Amino acid sequence: MRYFALTIIGRDRPGIVSRVTEILYHMGCNIADSSCSILGGQFAMQLIIAHPELVDGDQVQANFAPLEQDNLSVFVRTLKPGGERRPELSGDLCLISVYGSDKPGIVYRVAKELGERNINITDLNTKLIGSEQRPVYVMMLEATLPEGIDVDSLEAILEPVRLELGVDISVRSINPVEL
Repeated sequence: MRYFALTIIGRDRPGIVSRVTEILYHMGCNIADSSCSILGGQFAMQLIIAHPELVDGDQVQANFAPLEQDNLSVFVRTLKPGGERRPELSGDLCLISVYGSDKPGIVYRVAKELGERNINITDLNTKLIGSEQRPVYVMMLEATLPEGIDVDSLEAILEPVRLELGVDISVRSINPVEL
């Protein structure tokens, strides 16, 4: 089985996911992992796909020409063996939420504190909510805590950032559910 990373970006409109997955279905691809979101007015989709016979990203790319004609940008990368697997992440999972007035540096300051302590960010989403007159910046991070750092100590680590930026920061543990 060969794996590919597929990225699609373009102005948001209904039906993009349907068109992408229809092409993948007709190609005989399996979606191993995926994420999609609206960033500003742009739709962004990332997938890890698998195919038993295709060996080159150009073969995958060619099937998406109709989307590119509709002003969607499509990028394909052939993954080296093992590149499709999610790494084993040891440590406790936590959710970090940040709310405050929109200003430069919020993502950087939080990410810097986490990175300096080997806290792995596994998911990050930001958006503006509220009104144009009173926008509120929201950032949600999922992270893996290394040994020696727990939720309470992480809150203490982020306290100076909270004060510096004038934002609310909360950290809570995520207990994975076993199926």
